[in-house]
Amino acid sequence: MTDRVVLHGIGVSSGIASGPAVLVAPAVGIDLDEPASADAEVDGQRVREALDQVAAGLSESAAHAVGDAKEILEATAALAKDRGLIKSIDKELKNGKGVTAAVHAAVEVYAKKLRKIGGYLAERVTDLYDIRDRATARLRGLPEPGIPDLMEPSIIVAHDLAPAETATLDRSKVLGIVTEAGGATSHTAILAAQLDIPAVVKVAGITESLIDATSLALDSSLSLVILAPTPEDITELEGRFRRRAKALAGSAGPGTTKDGHPVKLLANIGTAADAVSAASLDLEGSGLFRTEFLFLGREEAPTVEEQTATYTAVLEAFGDRRVVVRTLDAGADKPLAFADLGPEENPALGKRGVRLTQVREDLMDNQLVALAAAQEAVPSSDLWVMAPMVGTREEVEWFVDKCRSVGLQRAGIMVETPSAAIRSADLLALADFASIGTNDLSQYTMPADRLRGAPAELLPPGHPAVLSMIRETCRGGDATGSDIGVGGEAGGDPLLALVLVGLGVSSLSMAPSKVPAVRVALALHDLATCREIASRALAATTADAARAGALELADPVVRDLFAR
Repeated sequence: MTDRVVLHGIGVSSGIASGPAVLVAPAVGIDLDEPASADAEVDGQRVREALDQVAAGLSESAAHAVGDAKEILEATAALAKDRGLIKSIDKELKNGKGVTAAVHAAVEVYAKKLRKIGGYLAERVTDLYDIRDRATARLRGLPEPGIPDLMEPSIIVAHDLAPAETATLDRSKVLGIVTEAGGATSHTAILAAQLDIPAVVKVAGITESLIDATSLALDSSLSLVILAPTPEDITELEGRFRRRAKALAGSAGPGTTKDGHPVKLLANIGTAADAVSAASLDLEGSGLFRTEFLFLGREEAPTVEEQTATYTAVLEAFGDRRVVVRTLDAGADKPLAFADLGPEENPALGKRGVRLTQVREDLMDNQLVALAAAQEAVPSSDLWVMAPMVGTREEVEWFVDKCRSVGLQRAGIMVETPSAAIRSADLLALADFASIGTNDLSQYTMPADRLRGAPAELLPPGHPAVLSMIRETCRGGDATGSDIGVGGEAGGDPLLALVLVGLGVSSLSMAPSKVPAVRVALALHDLATCREIASRALAATTADAARAGALELADPVVRDLFAR
């Protein structure tokens, strides 16, 4: 009998589930016996036919889907025909690789680019791998990968689920989803939420720990998975679920603390479709619109007209609510074909973000012109624009001047480095606002590369060292009267949200599904208590101790319902 094990990940849709687990078998890999390509043109045509068949299958699934599922499947089908991907496969074939090896190598090159860009785009790697695995199966004459037939309602466990798999799930047979990969804005997460399936992603070790038909229980709100749960575990999860539903039932309106201190609750988005979806919810706008998706996988940068159309659609979706746009965040560690400045020995400290666009001013100029045009097209909009990876006063002055020259009146900066945090008052004397990027601020503060598997204990945004950087940033905001927000996913943790507000953060941006719980947590605490919680966390010596100290002062409802 399997021993009881408790694992944690990222909860991406609300709810609990318990029942038998079914492990999804991994996809077939490269054919180790295939010969090297002797005729790249003939083999290239064979690969194209396989990719066309994959695209046709995805399009067929899209034709029978609705909402987000339809859009995601259509986008994945288009990715199977991406010219850049096909050119990369042709290159691998010309270098002598066999057909399946060429597909895998080319997809991996593309996947690395997506990972380096991060955020929403990094999570499209799953879509790429789905295309790879389906094409590989066809080239080998094997069935395409998929979820096995379920004989009874079960919890699906997989390394990751492709959008085509998630979108076609039989809701009556799927109790929940647990994956080893994925993220808060992955397509698995989006579709699980649409299908109202409780899901926890990024659960390290789940596939190794699981024996098929072992029972599981999960609480997606607590990002919790229990292997071989006891009857007491299930009773506890069910009771907490009922209490949480009751607490969230009254969650509505603008974010405020118990004594009325306003805290804007905003959504992270990556596409115009994300904007439309988020704008339909009870939140106050978008605090982080990542614009990289417009630039990804292209030989040339998008035109001003193309950008204007997208930005206009986003502003129209939110009306008079705030939209904070991050300008292109690319560079040495996030390469783009049309903006490659060459290799750098230490790309994480290279020409990234605003430094790249100072070299390629045309990219910044065109993006700001497009944003200004979108603002003019939607006069009721509340558009804020910020530059990423800013570190010096000179960079701030350069960016703000450019914004002012095209009529953009709210020009801000991302605080992602210790230098920007420590000298925030100097930088905010020129900029209008700041948004703290907790992922990068964590890795540069510790220092630990979040893209290279750094130990998890070195990267939590709740580490006292990172909280100290956030406090310094907020002091700069106080000195200049500037709004300080937090983007990324840190603000979506109800307990950490209390700490951030206590430090002086005035807006929190997160996955839209996280907003109700954060709203409830804030409403249970006055500002003075948030400040006490922040002080306790700052005084700790480790991330775990900081969290434990914050929990001690938090309202029992938060301890019971929203904190593991």
